[in-house]
Amino acid sequence: MIQLVLYTPEIPQNTGSVARLCAATNTPLHLVEPLGFKLTDRYLKRAGLDYWPHVKLSVWPHWEACLEGVRPGRLVFTSSGNRGIQGQDYHRFAFGPDDAIVLGPESKGLPDALLEGREHLVRIPIWGCVRSLNLANAASVLLYEALRATGGLPE
Repeated sequence: MIQLVLYTPEIPQNTGSVARLCAATNTPLHLVEPLGFKLTDRYLKRAGLDYWPHVKLSVWPHWEACLEGVRPGRLVFTSSGNRGIQGQDYHRFAFGPDDAIVLGPESKGLPDALLEGREHLVRIPIWGCVRSLNLANAASVLLYEALRATGGLPE
């Protein structure tokens, strides 16, 4: 089963939107602390609406605990490419049915230490002066492509 991992997310509305996405697709959501908000934040709850009971949510105190708990077939890291670490375009990447897609915090993306030497890096192509997409939008693009590629979408 495809899973989503948000590494130290900062904005409650984005995380709430990703939680709603996960509820809509029956996708487990993992949050790696520290979070830039409290799980009781009203903006987080508002963005997730009344879907929170349907989210398969796990919160991990740090990256190592997440790795031990998630145990995916493989980790697929997102890369904006603006720091010299370039991933493969997501629509050319061969997603697997047991992948966990890892997205970084809104203000800076995943740290280089997590990306360096990784085999499975993907990016969403962006044209023009925009340096990145909103976290919830990026999660949606990647998750639906992974579900499509692995036959995880309903007929």
